[in-house]
Amino acid sequence: MSVETGEYLAMLRRMLRAAGRRVADADEIELAELIGLEDELHEAIARAVEGQRAIGRSWADIARATGVSKQAAHARWSRR
Repeated sequence: MSVETGEYLAMLRRMLRAAGRRVADADEIELAELIGLEDELHEAIARAVEGQRAIGRSWADIARATGVSKQAAHARWSRR
């Protein structure tokens, strides 16, 4: 992982934790907005996996990185 990508993901992790703290004290509309980010995260992961496959990463490589079996990775993220 490049340094910039690692730092970017660490920042994003901090921002998500902060969002949870802020929403804890906010109105329920903000809770709905925060929950809506879950779909965005899943789509971002799917795009990242697609990109990894496009540059030649195997399902075994992706499985190792995500902590699942090769079959589980393929079932979850392959475009049918």
